[in-house]
Amino acid sequence: MQFDHPHHRILRRVAFSRRRFMTILGGLAASPVVCDWLGHPESALGIEAVGMQCVERTGRALGSIISMTVLHADRGTAEKAIAAAFAQLDQVDQLMSIYRPDSQISRLNRTASLPNPHPWVFEIMRKAQSMSQQSGGAFDITVQPLWDVYSGAQKQGKLPVDAAIEAARAKVNWSRVEVSADRISLPAGMSITLNGIAQGYGADRVAAALRAHGVRHALVNTGEIGAIGRRSDGQQWTVGIQHPRSKDAYIALARLEGRFMATSGDYETTFSEDRAYNHIFDPGSGRSPQVFSSVTIVANSGAEADALSTAVFVLGHEKGLRLIENTPGAEALLVLKDDRILATKAFPSVSL
Repeated sequence: MQFDHPHHRILRRVAFSRRRFMTILGGLAASPVVCDWLGHPESALGIEAVGMQCVERTGRALGSIISMTVLHADRGTAEKAIAAAFAQLDQVDQLMSIYRPDSQISRLNRTASLPNPHPWVFEIMRKAQSMSQQSGGAFDITVQPLWDVYSGAQKQGKLPVDAAIEAARAKVNWSRVEVSADRISLPAGMSITLNGIAQGYGADRVAAALRAHGVRHALVNTGEIGAIGRRSDGQQWTVGIQHPRSKDAYIALARLEGRFMATSGDYETTFSEDRAYNHIFDPGSGRSPQVFSSVTIVANSGAEADALSTAVFVLGHEKGLRLIENTPGAEALLVLKDDRILATKAFPSVSL
C-alpha cells in the first residue's frame, strides 16, 4: 500500500493507558477531573469559566453508557439542560432501537411498512440514504439480515456457511428502501438497523437540546462523542481514541471544538477470536472488511461522523480517504490491521 499523499500523514505508533490520559489531560466526559478544573479560575482563557458550575450525569441508552458534562453559571439551568438532553436521547432510543419491540424501526422490520413515521425517523432515514449514495453503498442500513445470520450461527458455536451468507446478502440493498414523510416501506424479507448512525444522531439531538437551554460548553458521550465550546480552562475538549488491541489504552488523543467524533472497530462485537468476522459487514460480500482494526472520524455532526466511520471501514483506505476529502469538515484516523496509523493532515490529534 502507498500512503504518500498530500492530504494525509502517517502517525507513529503510540499507546498509553487510560489512567495516564486522565491524569495528564483530564479524561473523558465522565471523569471527575473535568469538574476539578473549575477550581482554578486563573487558568480560564476568556470563556467565562469563573464561577461556572460543572454538572455531570450518566445513564444508558442506544445500547451504550451515556455521559454528559455541562458547564454553566447556574447549576439549576445546567441540570434542566441535561434532563432535557436525556429526554431527547430516550426518545431516539424509543423510536430507533431494534432491541425495543415497540420502536418504529422494529415495527417496520416486522410489517415491512411504517405509515406516518416520526419526523426524526424520516430524517435519519434520509441521512442514511444520503450516506449510502455518497459512499457507493458501503454504508447500508439493510445489513440486518447478515447480523441475524452471524449471530444465529454464533449461538451454535460456529460461523455461518457460505450459502446462508449469500442468502442474507441477497436481501441487502439500501436503494430498495422507499422513504417518504408519509410512509417507509421495505421489500419482503428485508430488515434494517440504525446502529451505524443512531448513536451519532443521538449526539446531535443532545447537543441541540443543551444549546437550546443556553449551554455553551459541554462534552457529551452517547457512544459517539460531541463537544460544545471548550473546557473550563479555555482549552479544547480532549478525548481518547480507543486502542483497537488493548481495552485499557488509547491509540491517540483528539481535540474537539464544536465537532463530533465516532469510531468503528473490529473489536466491538466479534464472531471469531481473530476478529476477522465482526459486526461490520461489507454489503457487497456479506463478510467483514479486512483492512482496518479501527476507523475514527471527526465531522460536523454526530450522524455524519457515525455513518462515515462505517463507510470508510468498508471502503478501505484509498476510497475511504477520497470520501473523507469530499466531505466538508470531516477528518479521519485509520488504524490498519498491521498497527500502522494513517491520518488526514488536519485530523485534530494531540502530540505529547
